[in-house]
Amino acid sequence: MQILFLPFKRGRNLQLFSSSSGLDPREVVEVLEQFLQKGRVSALLWEVCQQQAQAGCPELQDSLVNKIVCLPEHVSNKLQGKNPPVFFPQNYFPLLGDAVLQVLEKISDSLRGGLDCSISFLSHVLGKVCIHGRQKEILGVLVPRLTDLTKSDCIWQRMCCWLVECVPDRWMEAVVLGFVQRVPGADVLSRLLGSLVVKNKKAQFVVTQKMLLLQYGHTTTVLQNLLGYLSLDSLRRTLLLRVLQELLETWSSSSAVKHSPAEQQLYISKAILICLSHLKEHEIESCRQELLTSMMEGVKCHLDSSLTQLRRLGMVVAEAISLKINTEGPVLKFEYEEDDETRELKSLLVQTPFCVVPSLPGDDRTEKAGVALPLVPESNEKFHTAAPVMPDEELDAELDSDDDLIPYDMSEDKELKIKAPVYIRDCIEVLTGSRSEDVDKWEATVKALETLVRKNPAATREVSVELAKILLHLEEKTCIEGFVELRQRAQVAILTTDPIPVAKYLTSQFYSLNYSLRQRMDILDVLVLAAQELSCPKFHGKTKHSGAQKPCIQLLPGSDSSKGWRRIVDERIKSKTRRFDMGQSRVELASCPNEFNSVAGYFFFPLIQHFDRPLTTFDLLGEDHLVLGRLVHTLAILMYLAVNTVAVTAMGKALLEFVWTLRFHTDSYVRQGLLSCISSLLLSVPMERILADMTEELLETRSWLGDVMEKDPDGDCRRLALQNLLLMENLKKKLEAVPS
Repeated sequence: MQILFLPFKRGRNLQLFSSSSGLDPREVVEVLEQFLQKGRVSALLWEVCQQQAQAGCPELQDSLVNKIVCLPEHVSNKLQGKNPPVFFPQNYFPLLGDAVLQVLEKISDSLRGGLDCSISFLSHVLGKVCIHGRQKEILGVLVPRLTDLTKSDCIWQRMCCWLVECVPDRWMEAVVLGFVQRVPGADVLSRLLGSLVVKNKKAQFVVTQKMLLLQYGHTTTVLQNLLGYLSLDSLRRTLLLRVLQELLETWSSSSAVKHSPAEQQLYISKAILICLSHLKEHEIESCRQELLTSMMEGVKCHLDSSLTQLRRLGMVVAEAISLKINTEGPVLKFEYEEDDETRELKSLLVQTPFCVVPSLPGDDRTEKAGVALPLVPESNEKFHTAAPVMPDEELDAELDSDDDLIPYDMSEDKELKIKAPVYIRDCIEVLTGSRSEDVDKWEATVKALETLVRKNPAATREVSVELAKILLHLEEKTCIEGFVELRQRAQVAILTTDPIPVAKYLTSQFYSLNYSLRQRMDILDVLVLAAQELSCPKFHGKTKHSGAQKPCIQLLPGSDSSKGWRRIVDERIKSKTRRFDMGQSRVELASCPNEFNSVAGYFFFPLIQHFDRPLTTFDLLGEDHLVLGRLVHTLAILMYLAVNTVAVTAMGKALLEFVWTLRFHTDSYVRQGLLSCISSLLLSVPMERILADMTEELLETRSWLGDVMEKDPDGDCRRLALQNLLLMENLKKKLEAVPS
């Protein structure tokens, strides 16, 4: 073991043990254990601090910092991990923190007595401990005690500032991060760090750049401590405004929105809202135009995102900025569904007080506040005083003036029921003809259409395409409950009743002109729901139960009882037998063909053909990437539902080429859909066909999945890529296990 120097007296060193000392390491560790338990570490630190005040040897002090901080590792290496409990890190570093506090108290007494003393050795020890990842253990002891000592003592406040300022730059980040994470509030952080970010460039970079723009794993409390610390001093407020400007630049950058993960976008949004809560009126006035410009650019690129979370983040932040810059005029207001995340974001705009100062007795403000508690608005007060007081008799007479009116008897009234059409062509007439003005009839038709289509498949096939066209363009005329769902279910019923012509019509209309994005996404939804219904076997009405119940034995009429004797005996034995477990009841699936088998190509191939041909009002590879994402996910579902169909291999090959074309798309929602397509392909296409027809493409896809797993900024994309790689590996093992 390397030499450990323990200076007990000024100018003298005690060599405790070394690899050539000939001492038993266990004996040396026992001496060290007694040294620690008797609190001699504080004496050692105090001795070095006094030496530093008199220009002690810097090399010896650096070596000593190494030995003190790394003592648990040295002991563990020498004893092969059989350490005494005092050398466990969770025990040793809190003990070292107590020793640092004792030395700080001695330094405080020396300064009050007019004696010189150096604190830099303690700063080096603190920095070395933090860079070793032991902030929790040592700062868990230091921060609570320093918080109490700095409340009303300026000397302790200056000592804490010196303690952090003297930390070398190479260790500054770990120390600052440890303090920010463990202080109970921004006011405490301001007392402990002082104006460190103004004096030290490394600390300024960590606080204003690294923790806000380069990292995003810190909690909301850490953000509040950090930005609140910048807002509590006039010198630091300039940094707060600069931080807000840089955060808004990142938030309003379309490139950052596309290429950074959603977690980082949420983190930046929280930081912006906290900064806005600390701004004062004159500061808002000075940067009003910059705030407005950033708001307009940022809300646009967020609303263009395919991810619902990012769109909602853009709305919340834009509303907050608008509220700050338009205090008197109209403000932005979006419609979105609130959840816990949005409620937390909005709560960040309300600045919580850092500390509550108790009021002194005799304070005029307290007395005035006490008098002013039962406030009543002047307008209300004038209204009440101006209102004449009416006698009780006149008031009762006025209230009873309507008692002579006899109410109508409505007990036998019944709601008029509008009879729904009973023929498909009547429905078409109601939905398109002059009778569409009859609102009640129209509502009844919309509600009854799905049932009518399923009950009359032959009549539906005669007008299936016409009816699909009507429903695709049908708009809500009244506030009918669940209109979108009713229309969608009717469309699905038509498509499943007459799949080929209706699928041809819908897929052709997806790439046609004069359709809104909503209508195109409705087409995709209907195709998916219909494919799912066609591919799934219908439930048989018969439920097969376990043998717990006695079966009912019935003899066929006209049959000889002697022929079924064995069956009767078996049924009787079964009825008399106690069975402890026969499994749960299960629904028998009828053995019917997969109806999606013959029509899968009509659903799939027309959708994948023209995605790269931009139209006047529709560009999938351009600004309409939201619809592209929905299209990719739709193709993945259709591929998955086409398992065991004839066209599955051709579909898989076409889908792999489609994925390869779009694999570097900037939108994360599209990339998630592409990775889902790979999963569907691996699950649906037989592995033998993949290896026979798509070997080279599969190897290239495997390499691409590895890059996505390592480098993609979106967490869901990385997870899906890993799942695909594992799926490939499992399929490969299964294929190798099959004997040739």
